[in-house]
Amino acid sequence: MDYSSGLLHEWVTPEIACPGWAGWKDVTVARPYPKEFRDDVVRVARNREDGVTIEQIANDFGVHPITLSKWMRQADIDDGATSGKTTGESAELRELRRRNRLLEQENEVLRRAAAYLSQSNLPGKGFTRS
Repeated sequence: MDYSSGLLHEWVTPEIACPGWAGWKDVTVARPYPKEFRDDVVRVARNREDGVTIEQIANDFGVHPITLSKWMRQADIDDGATSGKTTGESAELRELRRRNRLLEQENEVLRRAAAYLSQSNLPGKGFTRS
């Protein structure tokens, strides 16, 4: 390694900076299955023949049996067969929470700006009334 440039970031590796952690390149984030795929798997699971288990169908489609069970439970809720939050309601709630968080952040910025500006309008030391 050439350390002549003096720039630390050019020669520090993720292993040196944080031993035991190779960095973000090793982090895998599961991508959600497409809605069409989930709907198809749920339809096959609901219309399965006697003797065919959820585990077999899940293995055939390459998903975990628990995942398929969750999909089926959510599909029952969305179809109105079971009570609970529908997918649309969950999406709306998630969006409203995100919007609320953003508004709270904006409110905090405005509150701090108002406090800062009110401090600048106060008379400083040496101010005398006449």
